[in-house]
Amino acid sequence: MRIKVNEQFHEFRDAVSLFEVRQQVKPKADVLIVNGFPVLSDAPLAPGDEVVLIRRGEIPSRGELEVLMTARHTPGVHRRLKAAVVGIAGLGGLGSSVAVALARLGVGTLILADYDVVEPSNLNRQQYFADQIGMSKVSALTANLRRINPYAQVAGRCVRLGGDNLASVFEGAAVLVEAFDSPEAKAMLVNEAAKRMPRCFVVAASGLAGFGASELIGISRFGARGFVVGDGVTAAAPGVGLMSPRVGVTAHHQANLVLRILIGEEGSSP
Repeated sequence: MRIKVNEQFHEFRDAVSLFEVRQQVKPKADVLIVNGFPVLSDAPLAPGDEVVLIRRGEIPSRGELEVLMTARHTPGVHRRLKAAVVGIAGLGGLGSSVAVALARLGVGTLILADYDVVEPSNLNRQQYFADQIGMSKVSALTANLRRINPYAQVAGRCVRLGGDNLASVFEGAAVLVEAFDSPEAKAMLVNEAAKRMPRCFVVAASGLAGFGASELIGISRFGARGFVVGDGVTAAAPGVGLMSPRVGVTAHHQANLVLRILIGEEGSSP
């Protein structure tokens, strides 16, 4: 009898029960899920059933997590993501949210760069916790990403980015995510990346403040390898703050663009 256990198919003799499967595959599992529903007692299984066996508090091994992510993403997609290097410039509301999404996708190497520390006002939209206030954003986000995906390679750079160090900080990156607050820093990154990293894609953002409609956040293209996400207009100002929903929508547009680039769905312009 063929049953999928933790995203892998196993062959069992006829008439096997849930507890028998647990004993053979993962004896110490204390959370048992059958076809999407938690189960507390033993029950017979049928061909084609899907079982998930979990031990509370246990971090999956590298191999187990690899199998789970491959099953969710398909093998070809997962291989490309695992081999990819992505840089994120700025670890505020955009950059921290993009980093979380990419870590969950299984992107193999993330290069994170920011010189700032976590402040109380950051907690309204950024992927940090109250007990991380005062930590460098690089250190705090690296710790959080390792809790999500302990096998991702995270290279943190606590540095102020400029034309003199952009290419060296993000050496090897196939995609560079621009996640700065200031227009001047955004323009610097786009211009310097075009000059010093001509083979790298850039995914930028502009116009994401306030509480306007989500559908106004769009995607436009510039040059052969550039994208910008946002409404292109709405900047932070008195009465128009940076709010977690709209920042999150923009960040996930950026993360989805990174995904599409890495798997070949968004190529260079002719």
